[in-house]
Amino acid sequence: MEYDFETRMEVRDYECDIEGIVNNANYLHYLEHTRHLFLKSRNLSFAEMHRKGVDAVVARMNLQYKVPLRCDDEFVSRLSVSKEGIRYVFRQDIYRLPDEKLCVKAVVELVCLVEGRLSNSEDYDRALL
Repeated sequence: MEYDFETRMEVRDYECDIEGIVNNANYLHYLEHTRHLFLKSRNLSFAEMHRKGVDAVVARMNLQYKVPLRCDDEFVSRLSVSKEGIRYVFRQDIYRLPDEKLCVKAVVELVCLVEGRLSNSEDYDRALL
């Protein structure tokens, strides 16, 4: 897959469970942080859009866990984005470094609420597509 963005991160010890692997819920944080950094790289501020009355919200997520991350692992989080109807579809993958083992595959669908109503956003369209 061709990606539109990637960022590197490191697992912190408090993100791991008693088994010594990253707790499944923390992958949601990694994925969200990647999307926010992607928006910033496209000169779109999530916070500024909220102040303008436009909120991008998660409508659906599908995650497939493959290989667990462990404490101090470095990883790269990559994404691509497309638009299907009113939904922005983010295909996101997390790979452990340096071996590039696939840890998580995710499809995250976002929609925009403009002044609380489901709508298209020209700002998001310009920045993401």
